Amino acid sequence: MPSPLSPPIVIAHRGASGERPEHTLAAYRLAIAQGADVIEPDLVPTKDDVLVARHENEISETTDVADHPEFAARRTTKEIDGKRQTGWFTEDFTLAELKTLRARERLPLLRPDNRAFDGQETIPTLVEIIALAKEAGVGIYPETKHPTYFASIGHPTDAPLVAALHAAGWDAPDAPAFIQSFEVANLKRLAGMTRLRLIQLVAADGAPADGAVGSYAAMTTPAGLRDVARYAWGIGPDKAMLWDGDAATPLVADAHAAGLRVHPWTYRAENYFVRAGFRHGLNPRGHGDITGEIRAALAQGVDGFFTDFPAIGVAARKGK
Repeated sequence: MPSPLSPPIVIAHRGASGERPEHTLAAYRLAIAQGADVIEPDLVPTKDDVLVARHENEISETTDVADHPEFAARRTTKEIDGKRQTGWFTEDFTLAELKTLRARERLPLLRPDNRAFDGQETIPTLVEIIALAKEAGVGIYPETKHPTYFASIGHPTDAPLVAALHAAGWDAPDAPAFIQSFEVANLKRLAGMTRLRLIQLVAADGAPADGAVGSYAAMTTPAGLRDVARYAWGIGPDKAMLWDGDAATPLVADAHAAGLRVHPWTYRAENYFVRAGFRHGLNPRGHGDITGEIRAALAQGVDGFFTDFPAIGVAARKGK
């Protein structure tokens, strides 16, 4: 199996989140057992500034917080990156309070089997995930979520993230750690704080929430990619950006020409997520040909990929 430093790498997106509730130690352990090179936590802060793994800081979809009457008054509405959200938010809870909650499946209609694991796991901290990764000898690929928003409310996340990774002994360009963000300004700040590899995430539509660049489309032109290469080691594009219908776009070649690696996201097995040509049947929760979809990306020369199903990703990389 390739080392965490050798492409193409299999990045376990929120763990083996196709088979266990995402961002739980159980999901990460299963991903490691399935051969993932790297495990990926999205990070948000608590009220007492501990980084924890959740897809978003609003946690009503991924925990049982709504079932806790002692936290009913914490339900509120906030505007985050221009979007109004109502629910419960990690920054309003201490770590001790969050640890009283239990994780649950975020996509129960598409992944009903995962509901069997609801209530079994707590919300893990970054430190706990690092310890697991080090014990297993795999890499870690944290995403900083909403860094500008959190800094604006007095909970900046860049420095705590770097401190935790450096404390683990990961402070060199060849360390088995990557840092990713959809924003630009915080990656540029991070470039001055660490030698770890930075990944600029880009989406098929829209623009970075910090307003540093006018659009993701501008960032993925040849000139835009050269600008990204001044502070980042690679890009993480939406997998749709690799294709124009059935034809490959020039994105992978253009990124490589700029000196950037390419790690597209996210390969999921359900028909709801796979590209049209790889679907099997009409059931949204039925599994399509995720193996074929991954192999098509590998044929373009991607340097790794995010997947909710690491076992399938490992097999696809091996050509099985």
